[in-house]
Amino acid sequence: MKPAYIVWLFTILMVSTVVGYSQQTKNTGELLENSPADTNRVKQLLKLANFYYFSKPDSCLAFAKEAAELSRKLNFTSGEFEALTTAGEAFRFLGEFPQALDMQFKALQLSRDMGDKNGEAASLGFIGLIYLELNEYREGLNYLHQANKIFESLSNPVMNAFNLSNIGNAYERMNMLDSALFFQQHARAKSEELNHGNLKILILTRLGIALARLGKHEQALQYYRDALQNASLIGDKVNPSRIHNWIAKSYLAINREDSSMYHARLSFVKGQQSSQKLHILEASDLLVNLFRKKNMPDSIIYYQAVSAALKDSLYGPEKFKQLQLLMLSQQQQQQAIQQEQQQYKNKTRLLALVGLLAMFLLIAILLLRNVRQKQKANTLLNHQKNEIEDTLSKLKSTQSQLIQSEKMASLGELTAGIAHEIQNPLNFVNNFSEVNKELVDELQQELKAGKIDEAVAISNDIKENEEKINHHGKRADAIVKGMLQHSRTGSGQKEPIDINALADEYLRLAYHGLRAKDKSFNATFKTDFDQSIGKINVISQEIGRVILNLITNAFYAVNEKNNHLAAHQYEPNVNLSTKKINGKVEVKVRDNGNGIPQKIMDKIFQPFFTTKPTGQGTGLGLSLSYDIITKGHGGELKVETKEGEGSTFIIILPEK
Repeated sequence: MKPAYIVWLFTILMVSTVVGYSQQTKNTGELLENSPADTNRVKQLLKLANFYYFSKPDSCLAFAKEAAELSRKLNFTSGEFEALTTAGEAFRFLGEFPQALDMQFKALQLSRDMGDKNGEAASLGFIGLIYLELNEYREGLNYLHQANKIFESLSNPVMNAFNLSNIGNAYERMNMLDSALFFQQHARAKSEELNHGNLKILILTRLGIALARLGKHEQALQYYRDALQNASLIGDKVNPSRIHNWIAKSYLAINREDSSMYHARLSFVKGQQSSQKLHILEASDLLVNLFRKKNMPDSIIYYQAVSAALKDSLYGPEKFKQLQLLMLSQQQQQQAIQQEQQQYKNKTRLLALVGLLAMFLLIAILLLRNVRQKQKANTLLNHQKNEIEDTLSKLKSTQSQLIQSEKMASLGELTAGIAHEIQNPLNFVNNFSEVNKELVDELQQELKAGKIDEAVAISNDIKENEEKINHHGKRADAIVKGMLQHSRTGSGQKEPIDINALADEYLRLAYHGLRAKDKSFNATFKTDFDQSIGKINVISQEIGRVILNLITNAFYAVNEKNNHLAAHQYEPNVNLSTKKINGKVEVKVRDNGNGIPQKIMDKIFQPFFTTKPTGQGTGLGLSLSYDIITKGHGGELKVETKEGEGSTFIIILPEK
């Protein structure tokens, strides 16, 4: 007989005919009405939950919860594991990601308690999928790789192929398209011999997505059509919504807007039919863009409202708080496990110590009772003493090595950071040195030829290059000194600081930091510093943190606007200025982004409030900045904004 998780797995990955399932569900429901509260009732509840898995997630969830509760009462661990996993997937379909994670973490713990490696791998895989839905790709990839390692050791080809495809999906979302194609092709190779309908549809679709992301839309469309054909053959009601969405995107990319509109609408309708919130959200966003191109405001408003409601349902502040609480609970649970392990180790050490003391006590008794063997016993004790001292010496040596290793690790991190920062000026130094080498060869040739004027011109070029080498060498030196200055722990005391230099430094730090993360990012920035300000008393690390946060937000705002406009329609611009007014210093950070809507103006300084997508912001930057300026420095932090035109954040600080 197959284990429970295998039955559940094939129920999820395969779709049977509606008539067959309906008859099965009718029979199961009739059995359920008269069944006692035993393990057979749990199995009937799970059959009903699996039947409604794709069509009615709410019903699936209700039956799974009842099965889990009854399993706990009966101490039916395998039934509870299957019920928790099914409930977790139902929550995921409904967009309730915190609850989905909670169910899957509980299922993971049960599988480990039972020693069920297949169950453990399945739970790890579903946890990884939920993190992908939350756009936490690195965390999701970590769990998927853990699951894959177990599946490969167990020779489970179906779940191995499914998990490989999920890993490829994670890499595609991380824009690592070569890796995405590799894992999807690997998954397809493993699934070829299985002839598994739903798995084949999933892999074909994701191969199409990877090719579309690489700009190969005609090849992608062929994969999508094959996936739709297979879905039609087996009666799959879940995947067509997302497939139509990607078909619509490919048609839009090759300027076939009517075809794109047709498939986007199909995606929206099929997403509603299968209760897939994420699919409906993706289709809604695409339809908004399509109707905007056709200048159809009524349709734009309708689908924008649908999209906004779904985003709030899936990723709203309440969900974010629930997720934070869940992650905190998981961390506390891990800490508790570590504490238990440490207590066990301490107990073991204590027992060993007691045993050692007992041994010494026995030796002492033997010494008292056996005076004649005193010399032999003393020799034995001295030998043991030497061993203990040797062990202690080794422990001290090991401790010193660990401390040194930690210092070297910290030094390595600092060195890596400095090397990264000074790479650019060093490149200039190397390049100009190479050029000078060539110019010296040319100079020698010209001198030998007696061409004095050309030689003088070349020598001038060499001089200019030497000045540039000197300039970039000093620049590298300044970077090293600046990084060392920033690496020092602040005293928390105010000290005289050149606010103009500090602001200029953090402006360039923010710009180059964003450029390092996103090579496509580009913006114009200007400065206007009041040179009459001089130095003011502030805590430099804290004020630098505030300025860096405001400038980073400004660059983010103009980049977001630039991404939504066609080329040459908009020039991203960020201005940084300082001014001395009535004994106070004013620092302004202005951008020409989209501005801040008036309806959220009273929330922007609240903790955890952010307009950035999930995973790109914590909502603490402006809140902490406000506290630093108002509470730490007795100043003001204000904002002026106009929707569609940009925002200006104003820091007002006392001179003394």
